[in-house]
Amino acid sequence: MLAILALAAVQTAPQSPAQPPMMPVVPLITPNAWNPAADYITAGQDEPGYRSWYLAMPSRAVQVKAFNTYLATYQVSGILPTWQLFRTATSWEQCGGQPFEIPPTSEWPNIVQTLRYVHDYVVPAVGPVEAVSVYRNPALNQCAGGAPESAHKHYSAIDMVPLRPTTREDLMRALCADQARRGPDYQVGLGFYAFLRFHVDTQKFRRWNMDPAVAAQCPPIVHPDDAATIAQPLPATDPQPGPAATNPPPAIVNPPATLPAPDSTLPPKLL
Repeated sequence: MLAILALAAVQTAPQSPAQPPMMPVVPLITPNAWNPAADYITAGQDEPGYRSWYLAMPSRAVQVKAFNTYLATYQVSGILPTWQLFRTATSWEQCGGQPFEIPPTSEWPNIVQTLRYVHDYVVPAVGPVEAVSVYRNPALNQCAGGAPESAHKHYSAIDMVPLRPTTREDLMRALCADQARRGPDYQVGLGFYAFLRFHVDTQKFRRWNMDPAVAAQCPPIVHPDDAATIAQPLPATDPQPGPAATNPPPAIVNPPATLPAPDSTLPPKLL
């Protein structure tokens, strides 16, 4: 009798609801952010590095202010961030150079025409860009593998990467089309290096390092020895230090009342 009662109690006890099966935990995959400058910019030459460099010497505040005033005078301020316009060579650290450098005032006019071209034709063609290498003093330019008459030495050249996703071929087509049309007016040099890095200067009308399939769509106008700069290699795993840069720009403690004016043969399109 006791056994029958125990069995009945078990059969009439409330049943707990069935538990749902456990679902496997799938890790959330975050796609890599588009950052083409990462192949060239190391710690120290990024924006935090610029802040440290800027604060290391009080005289740099005066220099930067004078430079910004100069750009505003010729209506080319804000096209690229000022701090990017002070970036030196990709291999600055291996060469014992500075990550940023303010060029001598005698070279400032040369960047004006290049910035005009970037504003009027580069950005409309490929979207926003980031400058990864601009001025290089002679010692740093030599250590970094730049040509003896590199436009970077004269502050006319800007190496950039596009900030809008694109392919190397589409980048070349877009930039080549405008350079073929307006390059002679601005005396634009256009070159391409590894990945999405490209070079623009306004020192001499020429073009180099285009992929053959794309180059066929643009008239050939350059011989290899005409290029104004040599691509900067990616940082090696165990770089050997090169000679230190020994030609820093002079400090502008009291900026001159008048600075050299850029070439005005081509009026700025900026409105």
